[in-house]
Amino acid sequence: MKDRRDLEAGGPRRKAEIFTAALDLLGGLGYDSLTIEGVAQRSGVNKTTIYRWWPSKSELLRDALLHSHLLQFELADTGSLHGDLTALAERVLALLDDEHRRAVIEAALVGAVRHQAMRELVVSFLDDRLGRHQPVFERAVARGELPPDADPAPLVDAMAGALWLRILVRRGEVTGTYTRDLIGLLMEGVTRTAPTPGAPAP
Repeated sequence: MKDRRDLEAGGPRRKAEIFTAALDLLGGLGYDSLTIEGVAQRSGVNKTTIYRWWPSKSELLRDALLHSHLLQFELADTGSLHGDLTALAERVLALLDDEHRRAVIEAALVGAVRHQAMRELVVSFLDDRLGRHQPVFERAVARGELPPDADPAPLVDAMAGALWLRILVRRGEVTGTYTRDLIGLLMEGVTRTAPTPGAPAP
């Protein structure tokens, strides 16, 4: 076991180990059965040290979800909103295709339905990810593909929700045709509201 000085000296590496342990246990046991003691045993860090950094498991899970590399990915810049959304969908699919990551996401969503604390964690995670995706929509506005006052949240929710429902609930296969049709539907809605490049404002 390590004390607080060891954790501070280890810096990001020790925190990464704690985050990994927390998400591993979330995916394997679910929110109800996850404990700080279990995280301490799995990560090799003394539980009193973890409690000094995170007074509750919900606070630990919040940081783990936001900062662990497990659920992170790089955004692509393809030169068009259609291409960027397609790439974003592919990144989401890659997360859900991985059995371990899928288990973590499922456990988080199930916990969000049953527990207010977990619901707040998931909302924080989704808000954080929407903020990270903002460059996609800023570029689309600059290219005239979206109106300046466009709210990207419904667009992201529609895409992610469709993929989550398809994979996590229906347990269906996501083919290239499905992704193409999904992005096509989203783009159809977007182009109805986007101004024509160079056209005068109404």
